[in-house]
Amino acid sequence: MNLGRNGLAWGIGESGFIPKADEPVKKEGDGRAPAGIFKITKAFGYATQINTKMPYVQADKELVCVDDSRSDDYNKILNINESSNPVSFEWMRRRDDLYKIGLVVGHNSEAQKGAGSCIFFHIRKSEDAPTAGCSAMREEDLSTIIEWLDPAQNPKLVQIPRSYCSQAEKLYKGIRCTAALSVKR
Repeated sequence: MNLGRNGLAWGIGESGFIPKADEPVKKEGDGRAPAGIFKITKAFGYATQINTKMPYVQADKELVCVDDSRSDDYNKILNINESSNPVSFEWMRRRDDLYKIGLVVGHNSEAQKGAGSCIFFHIRKSEDAPTAGCSAMREEDLSTIIEWLDPAQNPKLVQIPRSYCSQAEKLYKGIRCTAALSVKR
C-alpha cells in the first residue's frame, strides 16, 4: 500500500487513539495520509456501475472533489456545475486513471476548514510512488476490496503508525496489525 509522500498525520475520524502532542495533525496540502479510524463511505469509478454493495458514484467528466477550504463545498464530491465556484478542486475523472475505481475515506466529514479533504483509496501509480495524501494500492487488490465491502457491516479504515498497533488490537476485537496489507482472493 502506498501512502502520502510525507507519511501519516492524525486525521479527523472516529476517536479511539490518543496521539502524542508532538505528532503531526493532518492539514490541507501537507502530503500526508490521515492516521486514525475512518468510515469508508462509498465507492466511485469511471464505469456506469461496478460489482459492489457500497453506494456508488460514477466519476464522469464533470465530477469534482472540492479542496478549496474557503468554499462552502469544501471536502464534497459534486458536479462542477452545481458547485459554489471553488478556486481549487480535483477532477474525479483523471487522465492517469488512478481514480478508475476507488473508495471515499470519511476523513474530516464535517468539513473543518483546512483540515484536509478529498481522501480516497485509489489505484497506485507504481509500486513505490507515494500519493499526495491518499492511500493507494494495486488495482486488482482495490477491486477485490470494493467487491467485498458491505455497507451493512459498517466498514472502516484503521490506518495508524505501527507504534499504535497494540492500542488497535485492544480497541478492535479480532484485529491483528500487520506490516503489509494482504487481500485474499
